[in-house]
Amino acid sequence: MAAAKSLTPAEIERVLQYMSHRSFAQRNRAMLMMTVAAGLRVGEVAGLTLGDVLEDDGSVRGEIYLAAHRTKHNHARTIYLNTRLQAELAAYIQQRTVRPANFPLFPTNRGDRCAFSANTLTQHFFWIYKRAGLKNCSSHSGRKTFITSLASQGVSVFVLASLAGHLSIATTQKYVTVNDDIKRRAVELV
Repeated sequence: MAAAKSLTPAEIERVLQYMSHRSFAQRNRAMLMMTVAAGLRVGEVAGLTLGDVLEDDGSVRGEIYLAAHRTKHNHARTIYLNTRLQAELAAYIQQRTVRPANFPLFPTNRGDRCAFSANTLTQHFFWIYKRAGLKNCSSHSGRKTFITSLASQGVSVFVLASLAGHLSIATTQKYVTVNDDIKRRAVELV
């Protein structure tokens, strides 16, 4: 299978548009944005609870701490949420009627207590991308888009590695997609 592709802004909009007309639109949009705007792995998205993202006053945190046992390689990390993503999550959570802290942030259609597994969410993303008409996309496409987007804006590979939870910058460099647009902007800097 080919490596996950990085999404263009037009492709992100296409997926969001597709999801807007389907069941669980707001939940699916928020899950996608957690990968695109915060770089979370699909297993990390699946494992989030309401308590992970909400302050005691009900506002959305700017940072989410993931303990080592909740990450891919057992290395704790902090996820930073920009203000747009915080607003996205706040709007999504606001429409939820049941909000105990230990409930999944993104429940399945089986009910508020039922969380996605990493595998089920991987399949869910695959079908969303496919039905939106995108090729070579996977649950990793959002994460790859996050890293590529920041790299194209000149963010240091060391910062990218930290944000992605990579121990090696060599791993992070594999995520960066170089396209003609990035090369055009680069030569304009000279």
